Amino acid sequence: MSASTIDLGAYGAWLFDMDGVLTKTAAVHAAAWKEAFDGFLGEESTRTGTAYAPFDLEADYEQYVDGEPRSDGVRNFLAARGITLPDGSSDDAPDARTIEGVGNRKNELVLDVMAHQGVEAFEGAFDLVSLLRQRQVKVAVVSASENTKAALKAAGLLDLFDAIVDGLVVKDRHLAGKPAPDSYLEGATMLGVDHHDAVVIEDALSGVEAGRAGAFGLVVGVDHHDTDDSHAYGDALREHGADHVVRSLTELLTAD
Repeated sequence: MSASTIDLGAYGAWLFDMDGVLTKTAAVHAAAWKEAFDGFLGEESTRTGTAYAPFDLEADYEQYVDGEPRSDGVRNFLAARGITLPDGSSDDAPDARTIEGVGNRKNELVLDVMAHQGVEAFEGAFDLVSLLRQRQVKVAVVSASENTKAALKAAGLLDLFDAIVDGLVVKDRHLAGKPAPDSYLEGATMLGVDHHDAVVIEDALSGVEAGRAGAFGLVVGVDHHDTDDSHAYGDALREHGADHVVRSLTELLTAD
């Protein structure tokens, strides 16, 4: 299937991941995770005398935190380093030795970047969502980030969507993180559209797995990687469940 064969009006709804699909915030999140985790691991090393491998921006981000609710991301990564912390509470200080404390430190860092640098949307994001709306197709954002609305607003995209499933909704409704399809199924429900009549558009392997696990009508993978191994990543997206892979959202603007 090529982009030119995708009929934008063939499905009742499109469900968009945010980081890495609509907005260039994935790198911001990864960098914030690294600063928060490496800082914590340094303190933990001093406290216990144990040396810990630092957070890897690619492997650890993809495996432990991408697409996960914030607290689960903290728990997953620290468990991989053999560290167990109490959950704590959502109002824990950023330096608290708790799951919520580490997560709040990461959140502080992300909000600081958004406030001072803004958020950039990927080329074609505004035009694609606007075109879908013109064709009476419902659109939603499905993201594990608790800062989804702030990021979309900063990127000038917030008012385009009919529904938003963010990290706060995931936490409040006890939805499992990707690759479980729960958050995408919730998005379809909020739009009043059967999941078989909805498109999932994702850049993460766990995200396309979620789309396939939920038996959505179409799963589109987005490979924005501008690297020599980008072709390999596109193949990986297909192997994990993408029906089709695009390098840019602009490819879909000519679809029909």
